[in-house]
Amino acid sequence: MHPKHLILRLLLPLLLSSSLYAAKPNIVIILSDDQAWTDYSFMGHEQIDTPALDKLAAESLTYTRGYVAAPLCRPSLASIFTGLYPYQTGITGNDLLGKDGKKIPRTSKEGAAQHQQLYRDFKKHAGLAGLLKDAGYITMQQGKWWEGDPKTSGFQHALSHGDPARGARHGDKGLEISRKGIDATREFLDIAKKENKPFFLWHAPFLPHTPHTPPKALFEKYQKLVKSPHIARYYAMVEWFDQTCGELLGELDQRGLSDNTVIIFLTDNGWIQRPDSPRFAALSKQDVHEGGVRTPLTIKWPNHIKPVMDLNTPVSSIDIAPTLLKIAGVKVPAAMTGLDLRDRAALQKRNTVFGADHSHNIIGVDQRVANLESRYVVQGKWKLIVYNPNNFPAPKVAGKLNGNANNPEGKPELYDLQADPFEKVNLADKHPDRVAELRKELDGWWDGSAAE
Repeated sequence: MHPKHLILRLLLPLLLSSSLYAAKPNIVIILSDDQAWTDYSFMGHEQIDTPALDKLAAESLTYTRGYVAAPLCRPSLASIFTGLYPYQTGITGNDLLGKDGKKIPRTSKEGAAQHQQLYRDFKKHAGLAGLLKDAGYITMQQGKWWEGDPKTSGFQHALSHGDPARGARHGDKGLEISRKGIDATREFLDIAKKENKPFFLWHAPFLPHTPHTPPKALFEKYQKLVKSPHIARYYAMVEWFDQTCGELLGELDQRGLSDNTVIIFLTDNGWIQRPDSPRFAALSKQDVHEGGVRTPLTIKWPNHIKPVMDLNTPVSSIDIAPTLLKIAGVKVPAAMTGLDLRDRAALQKRNTVFGADHSHNIIGVDQRVANLESRYVVQGKWKLIVYNPNNFPAPKVAGKLNGNANNPEGKPELYDLQADPFEKVNLADKHPDRVAELRKELDGWWDGSAAE
C-alpha cells in the first residue's frame, strides 16, 4: 500500500469522528438557584426586569408549568443530572443528621464515610456528563455541585473540587461563576473549539441565592419600588442573575455557537422572599406547594425546536436528561422514565408529574424514606399534596415553616391550580373522589414506603 494511502486510511476514522462530533449540537443547562416561578417579566412579574431570560423564553419552547422533583437544591440537581427521583438516587437532602439531632460535619470520620457512601450510590446511576462524554462531548461543571469531585461524575473540566478538607460542600470555588464573571466559561469554550468537539456546559451559578449582595445600582433601583429592603435586595439579585445569563448567551452569539446549541433553563427550587427577614417564606423552598416546586422550563434549539409558550402542559425536571440524550443521539437508560420535551403530544397525554419533599438533613444514608415529609402529584389543573404522618409536623430547619399554616393536622390538600394557582383554597373535603383518584396515581408512582 502506498504510504499516502496508508496515512489516509489511518486518519480517515479520526476525520470522520471529528466531523461527527462537530455535527452534534452543543448543550447548555442554565440553572437559577432559589427563585420563585413568578419572578420573571415573561411570567408576568410587574416589577422585576429579566430582559435576557424574556428573550430566551420567547425563542424557546417554554413550559410555564415546569416542576422539579424536589423543593431543595441538592436532591433537585441530582434528579436533573440523572433523570431519576430523589428516592432513587438516594440524594434526599442537603446534609447529614446524626442521632443527636445535629448535622454531621463532612470532615468528621462519620460524615466522610457516609458521604462517600452517598457518592458511590449516586454514581451507580448514569448521569448526563458521563453519557455525553462517552458520546464525544467535552464536558464542564461550573456553579452548584454537591456530589464530591465533579470529575468523578463525567466532567472533564470543573470549577469545583469537592474536597471537604478544603471547605467543599455545594460547589466551593465553582460558586464564583457569574458572581465574579464568566472568564472560566470563555476558557472552556476556547478549549472546545480547539478540540473541535461539541460541549456540554452545566452552568449553575449561585444566583439569586443568598447572600443577597446585588450591585448597588440594582438595589437602589428596587428600593424605589418596594418598601422592604429584603425584597428590594432579592429583586435586585434576580435582575443581576438575568444580566449574567445575558452575558453567557451573548458569548455564545458572538462566537457563532447559538444556532447549534441546545439551551435549557429552569430553577432548582422556589423561593418566596420574606419582607421582614432575609429568609424565605413558608410554602416556598423546602415545600411542595407551587412556591417550592414550580418553575418555567425552556428549551431552545434554533431551526429544530419551534418557539411556543405552553401555558397548560405540566412537565418535570426528570424529562430533561432523556430529552438531551435523545438530541445527542445517545441511548436513554431504561431507568430514566421522563419524556422528550420536544414531544408536546406525549407530554399532554401524560398530563401528570410527581415529586416529594424530604427533610433538609438526610437521616441515615440507608434509610431513604426516614426523612420523607410530603409528596405531590399534578394532573391537569389538579394538585394533591399528601403528608407523611410519621414526619408531621416536621421539625423546623433553618427558619422553615413546614406545611400549610391552615392545615396544622397535615390532612391531604387538593387545589384547582387553574382557578387557584397560589393554593389558597383546599378543596379536599369538597372532592373526596378526586382525592382518592389522585392518591392512587401518587401511590402508583411511589408510595413512600421503600426506595429502589
